[in-house]
Amino acid sequence: MNKGTLYFFTGLAGAGKSTIGGLFYRRLCEKKENVYLWDGDQRRAAGEGAGRSSYSTEARREGAKYVFRRCLEMTEQGTDVVCCIIGMYDDVRAWNRAHFANYKEIYIKVSMETLYRRDQKGLYSSGAKEVVGVDLPWDEPKTPDVVIENDGGETPEAIVERLEKLFGLSEG
Repeated sequence: MNKGTLYFFTGLAGAGKSTIGGLFYRRLCEKKENVYLWDGDQRRAAGEGAGRSSYSTEARREGAKYVFRRCLEMTEQGTDVVCCIIGMYDDVRAWNRAHFANYKEIYIKVSMETLYRRDQKGLYSSGAKEVVGVDLPWDEPKTPDVVIENDGGETPEAIVERLEKLFGLSEG
């Protein structure tokens, strides 16, 4: 059986992981049958996965490990997984590279200025505690397969089209 691919969209809160990753997922579903979306925001809202009971560093680390173990199970069974979570630790990303046969890490990079300006979730302006990149440290990805600068210069659709070409998923 062919193993699936993990498309891991990582970046800080508000960077565009869910928007870009969700659109990538919908486009991938048009091309393939076995595709699954793991979106951290949706899972957390349902009381599952990363940060379930806490946003502390250790809860986030354990949550990320849980997410990627589930993703590994799916890819081992031939399912492509689009995963959109912060994934804030180098050791977690190194585990991914060591365990997934087909792994694509997409870093959605956004300046802090842009994150404060967008602030869709109110994380940056509310004075909330335990915010990754503000008062919780994070390991910026050092070896992603792709870095997407998402400060507004390109539409999500254009970004996804570029990713499809890069990963050999487009017809053109």
